[in-house]
Amino acid sequence: MIRRKTCADPLRGPGTCLRANSKAMAATRVLLDTGPLVGYLNGNDRQHGWAVECWSALFDPLWTCEAVLSEAIFLLQSEGIAAEPILRLLERRIIRLDFVMDDHRADVFRLLRKYADQPMSLADACLVRMSEVAESCQVFTTDKDFLVYRRKGRQVIPLLAPFDR
Repeated sequence: MIRRKTCADPLRGPGTCLRANSKAMAATRVLLDTGPLVGYLNGNDRQHGWAVECWSALFDPLWTCEAVLSEAIFLLQSEGIAAEPILRLLERRIIRLDFVMDDHRADVFRLLRKYADQPMSLADACLVRMSEVAESCQVFTTDKDFLVYRRKGRQVIPLLAPFDR
C-alpha cells in the first residue's frame, strides 16, 4: 500500500512524497515529546540529526499535548528561535492536539504522584496518559525517564528514542 505523506521537511512547502506504508505503521499513533520537536527545529541541538532522520520516516500526524508545546516553545525561544515553526506545524496539522488535560486530570495527577521521586514533568505525565488511551502507540522522545515510566500500571511504554531499552 502507498500512502501520501507530507515532505520530510514539513516546513518547506506544500509538496508531497510517496512512502511505502504497512498497516501496522499506519495504525500506530506517534506521541511527540519535547526533545525530538526541539531537536528537529534547532540545528544546533545535539539530537538534531537523529530527530530529522526519524521525523522524515514517520507518517503524519504526530500527536502531542499543550504541555509539550509549552516546553518546546520555551526551549526554542531560549536559543533565539521563534515559535513560528511550531505554529506552522500545527496549522498544517502535521502536529495534532486531541488531549484535554481536564478530561484526564485524575489520571495525570495519579501519575505525577506515583513518580513524585522521579523528574516527571506535566508534559511527561500527559504523554504517559496519552499512551494509556492509545492502544497502539510509540512515544517519540529523547527522555530516558520514559524507560522508568509505565502505562496502565506495569506496561512498558513503546518508545522511538535514540537510546536502547
